[in-house]
Amino acid sequence: MIVVSGPGGVGKSTIVDALIERDANLWLSRSWTTRERRQGEKQDAYKFVTREQFEQHISDGGFLEWTDFLGNLYGTPTPSAPSGKDTVLEIEVDGAQQVKRLNHQALLIFVLPPSRQEQKSRLHGRGDSDQKVEKRLQKAEDEEPVGKAIADYVLINDDLASTVDEMSRIIDYERKQRNS
Repeated sequence: MIVVSGPGGVGKSTIVDALIERDANLWLSRSWTTRERRQGEKQDAYKFVTREQFEQHISDGGFLEWTDFLGNLYGTPTPSAPSGKDTVLEIEVDGAQQVKRLNHQALLIFVLPPSRQEQKSRLHGRGDSDQKVEKRLQKAEDEEPVGKAIADYVLINDDLASTVDEMSRIIDYERKQRNS
């Protein structure tokens, strides 16, 4: 299990999409959320559900991890990857902590922005309101020390191609280490 985590606006989705496209042995577990879909956001970026649907799934024991993040619920359904594939989770720091507690062997890669200003620019670029951007930046201040502490690797996403290359190298290295 490979966990890609980091604060909002670091490029987790873009990185993970590129990894999945590059590596046929990776399978992305699609997260659920109660938040509204952003303008321009892919339909399958999340499984967008109502709060009631999400809460029912919690009651049914259907999540590996879930969290309330800035008033919206986010969660990873209990994954069932196709045979021979490694599961990739693209999740917030709270979820990464939960996964690490449940699965000590999970590979956790924590992604940081090159600067707070760049993170702010990326958040605005994806359509977040000023108020939401400020909340996400404040949340990032709390998340980063925790993410760094639990991570197996910490990467700064200052160049997408380089970040994806580095993450691919890490995954290949860890596969070899864990299979030997």
